[in-house]
Amino acid sequence: MVSVFNFEQLQSLLQDFHRISNIRITVFDHNLTELVSYPEQRAPLCQIVRGTEEGMLACAACDRNACAAASKQSGTYIYRCHAGLTEAVIPLYVGNALVGYLLFGHVFAYKSFEEGWDAIQQCCKNYPIDKEKLRKSIYGSPCVSDEYILSAAKILHATASYLVLERMATLKEDSSASKLNRYLNENYTHPLTAQDICAALDIGRTQLYKLSAQLYGCGITQQIKKLRMERAKQLLTDSPNMSIADIACACGYCDYNYFIAVFSQFVGQSPNAFRKKGR
Repeated sequence: MVSVFNFEQLQSLLQDFHRISNIRITVFDHNLTELVSYPEQRAPLCQIVRGTEEGMLACAACDRNACAAASKQSGTYIYRCHAGLTEAVIPLYVGNALVGYLLFGHVFAYKSFEEGWDAIQQCCKNYPIDKEKLRKSIYGSPCVSDEYILSAAKILHATASYLVLERMATLKEDSSASKLNRYLNENYTHPLTAQDICAALDIGRTQLYKLSAQLYGCGITQQIKKLRMERAKQLLTDSPNMSIADIACACGYCDYNYFIAVFSQFVGQSPNAFRKKGR
């Protein structure tokens, strides 16, 4: 594990979230290992579905896909799980390093019991589950509106920010992951190659690529590009008198035209268009 979690503080925070939302919330590490949940017991429907091999595999795949989607958009991802319940997940970042995920789930987000039952039995039709047992597992579930889900997702986002701010999740200070993250943050505006980074941290290329995948969910070159593009967007917005050429140099690009091409591909518009849009 490249991160350290304060379980006592986390447990208290999750209880507070559940107290105001009545929704189960879970913390995963970056490998999708469940660390702590509140309440510990899953919803009856989830217990039944996960009691089958097919359902357990589908749950694991659903979690992986949702966390990957949340990481890709670097924000809260709301979705309906394979069994028909609504969930939301947000990645946890310490600096630029991905250390885990915060997820709420098992929400019966339907306008009526009948609508929910129709959807859930369709979702679970291929699992070896008794239909009446399945129906009883959701009977009496409170119907939750889309507006409620969106509000809960905003609170989830605030909870994730608070969790990191209060250092309930941190990188191991003496770990290679922490050293890599610090090195990139301090040097991404300079010309950097994998060889440079390996030499600076005294690690091999295989370890570097593995650390990058664990920390950032992408290759090392892509992470450097992300850091540079975020810096470029900040300078384009906050420094209106700074030329595009100077911004390119400040972000580690000596070739002005190459910077424009990379920025346009990454952001979806040219630096000039981005700057004008932000005015």
